[in-house]
Amino acid sequence: MSGKIEQCVKVHVPLSGPGLGTAEERTSIHSVSDRLHDAIILHEVGEFDGDEFGGGECQLFMYGPDANARFEAIFPILSSWPALKGGYAVKRFGPPGSRTEKVEFK
Repeated sequence: MSGKIEQCVKVHVPLSGPGLGTAEERTSIHSVSDRLHDAIILHEVGEFDGDEFGGGECQLFMYGPDANARFEAIFPILSSWPALKGGYAVKRFGPPGSRTEKVEFK
C-alpha cells in the first residue's frame, strides 16, 4: 500500500453458530468475497484484503483511499446478499481510532 492514509470498510457477516460457520456458509462467503474483490478492482477503489472467521461471524476487510467510494462500489452486492441479514458494515475514515460509520443490513 502507498503512503496515503488508508480507509477501511469492514463487513461483519453473522454465522449460524458460535464457531466458524457451516461449510455452505464459508463457500457462500468466499463466492461473495470474489465478487467484492472484482467490484473493487473494476471501480479502482482499493483492495479486498481477506476474511477472518470466528466467534460466530466472518469479517471481510477492504482498504483504500476512500471508504465511501469503496462502499458504493460494493453496496449492490452486499444489499442483495441474504446471508448479510442481521450483519453490518463499518466504514473507517482514516487509521484505527478515526471516525467510523456503521451501516446495518436488516
